[in-house]
Amino acid sequence: MSELLLIDDDQELCELLGSWLTQEGFVVRACHDGQSARRALAEQAPAAVVLDVMLPDGSGLELLKQLRSEHTELPVLMLSARGEPLDRILGLELGADDYLAKPCDPRELTARLRAVLRRSHPSATPSQVEIGDLCFSPARGVVSIDEHELTLTLSESRILEALLRQPGEPLDKQELAQLALGRKLTLYDRSLDMHVSNLRKKIGPHADGRPRIVALRSRGYYYSL
Repeated sequence: MSELLLIDDDQELCELLGSWLTQEGFVVRACHDGQSARRALAEQAPAAVVLDVMLPDGSGLELLKQLRSEHTELPVLMLSARGEPLDRILGLELGADDYLAKPCDPRELTARLRAVLRRSHPSATPSQVEIGDLCFSPARGVVSIDEHELTLTLSESRILEALLRQPGEPLDKQELAQLALGRKLTLYDRSLDMHVSNLRKKIGPHADGRPRIVALRSRGYYYSL
């Protein structure tokens, strides 16, 4: 069974989602503020975190930032009752793996969680991929460029792995989303673009200034050689 940490100040919602997720085979711990969530994370890291943007003792985005500094590859799914595009963008920029607006369908939440957990435990992952000055370890989520190591989030790691499987060949956005995010993109869904943007910032361009990850307008992305 996968253990989830549900962080939301809405206790009634936590009970509802907790009951549903338990029936779906998850073990659920719930925290209703940032302080108790930090204690729970220090005691035992869960398989995944469901985190609300608004918490009574601070911003869920600040907690996400701390989470990413301490648990780089821990899958995190953000929730927000406000549904503001800025919340979604900030959450993805700070390293959230996925994002849902509240109220959400428990079935969709379950499907998103299962997708992100499948991505965190891929069935067949190469131990190391080397292309030019870039060396990537998918299992560790670490990329090394000229011996300088960078740690990637789960989504960034899966995107880079998918692109490096066929360097120089474009990957359609929907195909890349299925491989890296475990789901299809919906209308106005820019989550894949945000993850790619974060990844590009981390790994930077080639030594000659060319971008490592090239975007093809309305088509997709590829890793340039």
